[in-house]
Amino acid sequence: MNLLRNIPPIHELLNDNKIAAEIEQHNISYEEAKQSLQDSVQSVRDEIRNGEFLNSSVEDLFNSIIDRTVKQIELHKIHNLQPVINGTGTILHTNLGRARLANQAIDHVVNSASYYSTLEYDVTTGKRGSRHDLVERYITNLTGAESAMVVNNNAAAVYMVLSSFAKNYEAIVSRGELVEIGGSFRVSSIMEESGTQLKEIGTTNKTHLFDYEQAIHNDTKMIMKVHTSNFYMSGFTSSVDREELASLAQRHNLIYYEDLGSGLLYDLSDQGITDEPVVKDVIAKGVDLVSFSVDKLLGGPQAGIIAGKKEYIDALKKHQLARVLRVDKMAYAALEETLRLTLTNQVDQIPTLRDILKDSSTIRNEVMVFLEGTKDLAPLILEPIEMKSKVGGGTLPEVELDSFGIKVQCRVRTTEELTKQLRTCPIPIIVRVENDSVMVDFRTLERHEQDEIRKALQELNNRLK
Repeated sequence: MNLLRNIPPIHELLNDNKIAAEIEQHNISYEEAKQSLQDSVQSVRDEIRNGEFLNSSVEDLFNSIIDRTVKQIELHKIHNLQPVINGTGTILHTNLGRARLANQAIDHVVNSASYYSTLEYDVTTGKRGSRHDLVERYITNLTGAESAMVVNNNAAAVYMVLSSFAKNYEAIVSRGELVEIGGSFRVSSIMEESGTQLKEIGTTNKTHLFDYEQAIHNDTKMIMKVHTSNFYMSGFTSSVDREELASLAQRHNLIYYEDLGSGLLYDLSDQGITDEPVVKDVIAKGVDLVSFSVDKLLGGPQAGIIAGKKEYIDALKKHQLARVLRVDKMAYAALEETLRLTLTNQVDQIPTLRDILKDSSTIRNEVMVFLEGTKDLAPLILEPIEMKSKVGGGTLPEVELDSFGIKVQCRVRTTEELTKQLRTCPIPIIVRVENDSVMVDFRTLERHEQDEIRKALQELNNRLK
């Protein structure tokens, strides 16, 4: 009760020089500053009732309220889209923006956005150029496709291919591939929206070549194979090899199209991570068209790539949807540099692939160095722990990567309170919760982010003492 009585009145707090400076710097009203102070006072009251500030003076309480108010005023000026620290170990975290760009890609984006650019201008001829030409050569070199184009994501790619080549006709798809992925995106629904008539064949777990053969008739325009994203089946299953499907489509003058979902351009099988086929191998099997995401296993910006035979890509480039679904100069800049790094085998510069390929022993060493520099944090308890990371983003659902991190516990705070404290840091820290403990996976952390976490834990500890 004495501590609560020691909290200064609002009018006294409003006269502080720091508050006056914040009002002037951020051009906020007196009422806004007053509301921020009232919120800060209330949070300090709540913490006192929870047992904090036991040995604090009136000056400590005053400074705490002022500092919180300053942070709160500054937070009001923070953008809604802001950076966070991903301590979950999920490399392609959909809620956290999926792939981080390579530094070279970021530089190319900034440079392209700072100047006028050759988005649709040919400096050789001095005439209008095509944005389709900006990255096509990179894609065809990496995939072996005859031609390629870019749209704003893979869902758009699926819609465009179906609408362009199978509208008012049938496309044959195995029942086992009619999945729903993130954001309630259903393959069957996008087919319906495109005007394509869905022809389901086989059963959930087994589809045979004769199922496809028997479904073909005069209204059939396409055989479609769909990557099942973050869903997979094991056990009593059977599917048809793409080479057989490509041959069947060719015999009946149909288009064979594969939605590859994530679209792997760099072979991870040598590292024993996955046997997911690379796009180049899929194209080599005789597929007419493929589409895949850019911001997943490629590690680029949000976009979708359609690649395949030139006659079909040329038709897509001329379609009215090409303008509706096109991407801007900044996405092209990030994609161009990401493709260039992949083509020149500099994948260690691409954060997504670098984090996937990171050895667990390297991560363990980072954890031990972190703990060595983060001692005497009672009542916080930190300990190293083995973990399992996920690639995420609807890719490689069966793959778990050995990793290492820290477990954070507190004698005077619940796990929920700890996670909230970390989320309200100047750069929010997002963690995992397992077995009622806060877990921070170091696979997805840069060194400077580890420093931010250390700083946040030390500040939290100081408040709890």
